Amino acid sequence: MNNARLKKRSLSQEDLFNLSELFKLMKPRVMSLVIFTCAVGLLTAPNIVSTKDAIIGILLVSLGAGAAGALNMWYESDLDALMSRTCLRPIPTGKVNKNQALIFGVTLSIASVVALDYFTNRISATILLLTILFYVLVYTIWLKRRTPQNIVIGGAAGAFPPVIGWTIATGSMSIEPIAFFLIIFFWTPSHFWALSLYKSDDYRKAKIPMLPLTSGIESTKINIFIYSLLMLPTIIFPYVIDFVGLIFLIPSLLLTFYYNYLCYELLKFKKNRFKPKFAKAIFGFSILYLFLIFVLFLIDKII
Repeated sequence: MNNARLKKRSLSQEDLFNLSELFKLMKPRVMSLVIFTCAVGLLTAPNIVSTKDAIIGILLVSLGAGAAGALNMWYESDLDALMSRTCLRPIPTGKVNKNQALIFGVTLSIASVVALDYFTNRISATILLLTILFYVLVYTIWLKRRTPQNIVIGGAAGAFPPVIGWTIATGSMSIEPIAFFLIIFFWTPSHFWALSLYKSDDYRKAKIPMLPLTSGIESTKINIFIYSLLMLPTIIFPYVIDFVGLIFLIPSLLLTFYYNYLCYELLKFKKNRFKPKFAKAIFGFSILYLFLIFVLFLIDKII
């Protein structure tokens, strides 16, 4: 009997371990951003949604994002094994095999889309489905290994969650959620190119055509600065369409000016004095920047 209990306990621990590794396939850090931006889209919509419906909707969108992450890891496991940033992921370490990741990703994709359609509305489920397909088929399979513009085009996938949050609340599309989409879409290139500057050796090993490898460091710095400047009209757009007031606009512009300043400082570094740590600092600030912009959407809505 004691042996049976020990066996049962060990199996339970093994199951928990497998669940933990499957959860890692879903890219929890990315999921946290999806949860937050989706929640902002939902909470700033004109319609009031019950707490229960809001939680269910946001949870299902995050599961859909996690499904896309799992399918991304399934397809890119060979590249992940070559990069220091990703070599400890579940598939390269052998904790999850590719078939398990594929089945998990496909099952979760179908379940999240069908459930979102059932619990919320058809337009939200459709956008979630398109987001998963775009991230997996367009970005992961088609673009990432072929063009340095992979991040620019592929950034659309990460820009949809707040739009879905809005449609969960309203059941329709309008011009306001486009503001969310544009902010994330134009923020993504400078964010990821800063990452690629200090992780360029990783991308070189994996033969991923990121901009620093195809066009050089100087060209990448110029592009980072240009995309940081594009954030200025993008931040002003919600104010122009009367979606937000000065409570959002003024601090958002100040944050954007500071982001422009950091990217300009990066641009000023001469080629022989380039410091990858500074690019890493910009990458870190870009995450805080986007978070604060979406917090300001909520503050503006409340006030």
